[in-house]
Amino acid sequence: MANHKKISDARKDFPLLDQMVNGKPLVYLDNAATMQKPHEVIDTVTEVYTKYNSNIHRGTHHLSNVCTEAFEEARIKIQKFINAGYSHEIIFTRGTTESVNLVANTFGDAFLKEGDEVIISELEHHSNIVPWQLLRERKGIELKVIPITEEGELNMEVFHSLLSDRTALVAIAHVSNALGTINPIKEIISAAHAKDIPVLIDGAQAVHHFPVDVTELDCDFYAFSGHKLYGPTGIGVLYGKEKWLNKMPPWQGGGEMIKSVTFEKTTFNELPFKFEAGTPHYAGAIGLGKAIDYLTSYQWDEIINFEKELLDYATEKLLSVDGLKIYGTAKNKSSVISFLVDGIHPYDMGVMLDKMGIAVRTGHHCAQPVMDKFGIPGTVRASFAIYNTKEDIDKLVEGVIKIKSIF
Repeated sequence: MANHKKISDARKDFPLLDQMVNGKPLVYLDNAATMQKPHEVIDTVTEVYTKYNSNIHRGTHHLSNVCTEAFEEARIKIQKFINAGYSHEIIFTRGTTESVNLVANTFGDAFLKEGDEVIISELEHHSNIVPWQLLRERKGIELKVIPITEEGELNMEVFHSLLSDRTALVAIAHVSNALGTINPIKEIISAAHAKDIPVLIDGAQAVHHFPVDVTELDCDFYAFSGHKLYGPTGIGVLYGKEKWLNKMPPWQGGGEMIKSVTFEKTTFNELPFKFEAGTPHYAGAIGLGKAIDYLTSYQWDEIINFEKELLDYATEKLLSVDGLKIYGTAKNKSSVISFLVDGIHPYDMGVMLDKMGIAVRTGHHCAQPVMDKFGIPGTVRASFAIYNTKEDIDKLVEGVIKIKSIF
């Protein structure tokens, strides 16, 4: 049995955390926006640029071959990480947003027609709303929206009633970035597939919190970002079933996605290269592979239990503050807490916490429909990772109480 790392030792792997902000030790609780990077990932990206930086696939020389091999090894790591059937079902993108846009543009143009319906939910991040609205403008499709309950859970009864002969795609978040709700995507996929409707899952807030197996889920598309997975920025993944990817047209034209080009005709490359026009972010992809190595050096059970412990502790401590309300109280939830304190604007709370060295996110979190649902301008969001501690949470709660006393 492999030796796994202990989460209690994780913090020392993240150099950025060891600093002062506004004269206070940094408490970083903005992990749903972006995760910090361990030494191993930073060193790997540096190694690419200092030891074998070279454009990939097209070179015949040593550096290009080394870089190409490392890039394609990263693709295989990602395939294994989410248990995809083939490595060519892994498409490198700039992130979840680009992955969703790729599907909206290619799948949308190939298979959707006027009057077809795409089902999304009130919980979605803007990147899983706006691309479908743009498609609606181009092709006259309709958007159907699954409402959420006061607890921040999907109204599954309404979801089932929305499925119809006109439904062409369901596009849904695995985990809400604003509320932390973990959606019942197995049930969603199963119900959609019973009517031969394909499903896209936005997994940006999921893949670092618990194991994701796209074969078991049987989703048609799954998207996620590197920077929310302890990896580099500017790199992401679109998993797509081979049967769809082969039928979908390319999105962007240029180098690598072609087999041959004449002024009369271009023939396109095979998967996955058909969707990877131009020089890819190979340093980012290799860094993402190393981030997956790092994450999987811990046991999933330990990660899940540790983050649940942090969530439960923070929930209890914050609810002890008079006038504080938590938004998003789903039974099944990831390590995100959105809250407001009576009489204090979330922006003011965020600015004042920053003076104490505490980094949280404030605003609508690119999920304005969620805020509209609750009739609020936004929330203060604290989100946790494996390098956070109960002491971080204690400092957050002390900060909130101090700010409340000032107001």
